[in-house]
Amino acid sequence: MPDRYAVIGHPIAHSQSPLIHRLFAEATGQALVYEAIDGGAQEGGFAQALAAFRAAGGRGVNVTLPFKLEALAAADVASDDARVAGAANALRFDRGRVEAQNFDGTGLVRDIEVNLGLPLKGRRVLLLGAGGATRGAVLPMARAGAACIAIANRTADKAGALARELAPHLAGVPLAGVGLDALAGAGAFDVVINATSASLTGAAPAVPPGAFAPGALAYDMVYGKGLTPFLKLAQAAGARVADGTGMLVEQAAEAFAWWRGVRPDTRPVLARLAVPLG
Repeated sequence: MPDRYAVIGHPIAHSQSPLIHRLFAEATGQALVYEAIDGGAQEGGFAQALAAFRAAGGRGVNVTLPFKLEALAAADVASDDARVAGAANALRFDRGRVEAQNFDGTGLVRDIEVNLGLPLKGRRVLLLGAGGATRGAVLPMARAGAACIAIANRTADKAGALARELAPHLAGVPLAGVGLDALAGAGAFDVVINATSASLTGAAPAVPPGAFAPGALAYDMVYGKGLTPFLKLAQAAGARVADGTGMLVEQAAEAFAWWRGVRPDTRPVLARLAVPLG
């Protein structure tokens, strides 16, 4: 009987995870089935869905919005990335205990360095937004050797508080938190990442053109939306642009490897899911 895996979120019908993991399983010869489970909007829905899936013999789950905080809380053991992010996006059930990982930042770094060919070592990195997506990205970016990292948020106090919280985990990599209105005097960055939800509503963070260094990479974590307002703004400033499709696929590959012990080739899946940017 194939092993069972799933993704839990709300809403979940739009999720590409079942397709991605089916393609990974076919490519690696793994006997598994992967489904999408709606945890519902009611309180306790995630815990109920998780318990039912485990009781039915499930081996592991991916977790998406809005349940990543609950996923970490449900774990008996968590990785450093999950603890620092304060959230988990993958769980594994092993000998009666729940293990938690957060592969979002790892997937982002791998997409930038491997798929987009831009080593992060020595790069100045700007993360827009001070929410969960940024929390998950900071530690893997520091581990990759970023020269410095800045967090810019509409509310400067929130960015500053997050920077102070995360700085002790970064082994000396400079980390600052500022308001978006302070970016005009903050210099230029080699990598600018939109970790806000602005692109989902057709908006763009207020980023001055001078924030993009010559040859900079502008990366929107939102995927499947084509050339978003943020990417248009970046392109007009001369930056190279990318969306979050690669991050989605690479974090899925990390979870697949953690569960199954084999890392799939992500290139065919990336080619299938990619949406043209302009």
